[in-house]
Amino acid sequence: MTKELIQIAKDAGKKIMEIYATDFEVYSKDDKSPLTEADKAANEIICRELKKLTPQIPILSEENKTIDYSERKSWTQMWVVDPIDGTKEFIKKNGEFTVNIALVENGVPIAGVVYAPAIDDMYWADETGAYKNGDKLPLSTNETPEKSLTIVASRSHMSQETQDYVDYLKKGTESIELTSVGSSLKLCYVAEGKADQYPRLAPTMEWDTAAAHAVALKAGKEVLNFETRQNLLYNKENLLNPWFLVK
Repeated sequence: MTKELIQIAKDAGKKIMEIYATDFEVYSKDDKSPLTEADKAANEIICRELKKLTPQIPILSEENKTIDYSERKSWTQMWVVDPIDGTKEFIKKNGEFTVNIALVENGVPIAGVVYAPAIDDMYWADETGAYKNGDKLPLSTNETPEKSLTIVASRSHMSQETQDYVDYLKKGTESIELTSVGSSLKLCYVAEGKADQYPRLAPTMEWDTAAAHAVALKAGKEVLNFETRQNLLYNKENLLNPWFLVK
């Protein structure tokens, strides 16, 4: 099924890039977050193709998320989709946005694809492991974390709490490099070894993280609730993620 998921993400990415090249309109959703016609077009492609591929598996998508928990709670498997994660980056035209499709089973992301169409990077995860453009992850490992750490943080949502956590890490590490990137690429950076940790001490939703969470898990990384250090889980009654740490 991985081949089909990669193709679906590429098809959505192609449509997104067609709109990216135009003078597209930006709308405001009820929660004041931005929405473009690219979000809608990509969502349509992904949901249509997933229904063909696995008609029996329900879909939870950012763009059709109003499914009540009373219905969702019985789902053992579900697709979790964010047609464009990093809409703000898409609007800024900096290339740091992704197409995200995850397969979640009993609350755990077990497979997924994260495609960054502007830079043509494809991450995926399945039962064989995690990959970037065909290369198995992680691509590199930090053997001396006590000497140096690379922390990846949000391009558009850097919080004071994140800065406080970085300051705390400085006590046990000789040097810390802070790098910023948009969208779910942050989890993928940890998965590939480009960054050591990604603390997210600001709001995210399940569809923002599920696909890249699968990539991180299959690359041998942990995605933990920041407060409890328990694994981050999906299909919760409230689809808002707690603060989390990828390491």
